[in-house]
Amino acid sequence: MDGRDELARRFEERRGRLWAVAYRMLGSAGEAEDAVQEAWLRLDRAGGENGKNGENGENGENGENGETIVNLGAWLTTVVSRVCLDMLRSRAARREEPYGQAPPEAGAGEAGPEDDAVLAESVGLALLVVLDSLTPAERVAFVLHDLFGVPFDRVAPVVERSVPAAKQLASRARRKVRGTPAVPGAELERHRRVVEAFLTAARGGDLGALLTLLAPDVVRRADPGALPPGTPAELRGARAVAEGTVLFRHRTRHAAPALVDGGVGLVVAPRGRLLYVLKVTVEGERVTSYDVIADPERLRGLRLAVLGLPGVNSPSPTQ
Repeated sequence: MDGRDELARRFEERRGRLWAVAYRMLGSAGEAEDAVQEAWLRLDRAGGENGKNGENGENGENGENGETIVNLGAWLTTVVSRVCLDMLRSRAARREEPYGQAPPEAGAGEAGPEDDAVLAESVGLALLVVLDSLTPAERVAFVLHDLFGVPFDRVAPVVERSVPAAKQLASRARRKVRGTPAVPGAELERHRRVVEAFLTAARGGDLGALLTLLAPDVVRRADPGALPPGTPAELRGARAVAEGTVLFRHRTRHAAPALVDGGVGLVVAPRGRLLYVLKVTVEGERVTSYDVIADPERLRGLRLAVLGLPGVNSPSPTQ
């Protein structure tokens, strides 16, 4: 095996983790793959010029900017993070609309609908949606430190800040991601159980379960953009709301619980792109109303946060 083959082998060993970092930063499977590929191209150029790169105490060689690659995994994570930061800044400069628009059809390198469940489980749709509200530097600092355990002395150069400033970026991001519940913890947890049961029943098209979860005088209101032409914007009564919910059950595969203006609601976000928010009102053990918000201006005005951070990997800082 020649030097380039060995370098490619070592890169492939780390590809999965690099993709995970990039996906959490960018929220797009295709863009994450592009960022990882760019990291390989930069490593290939560095390896091709300098031969085998060092790792874990081996004699390091020069990277693309003359820096010594002592730890290959750390170097690749830094490169991917810098590429993602540039992509996020470019996206912000173009003022891309993150709300209320359907994502493009799946194409080469992009996750298709059949992959949504896998991505939702591994990342958390609500987390991806909330990360879109962060500045590029906040998002990169939070993902690296809070989700992947990268120490701040390595985060700081990526976001071009001092270590204390990088810590502040991550702290601000953390506050936004966690949000502030509007009700006490026990009540919030009870509301969460009701909303999760409602989502499960909706996904399964279980009319009977929905009828037990909906208050007799429940009201469902929806923005016109969330409904096909001719569909009533408002439904009243448990039977009408339950049947209307079942009618749109296909949308629930992209839904996840989230904190919406301090209460438990749902975000509907195919491949991490926010389309709708369900603002749910719970009284006792039943849903008394829910609003389907699809208008971009209304979506921008919502305070969205994650209901308890999902399980996070805390890899060794040497990886």
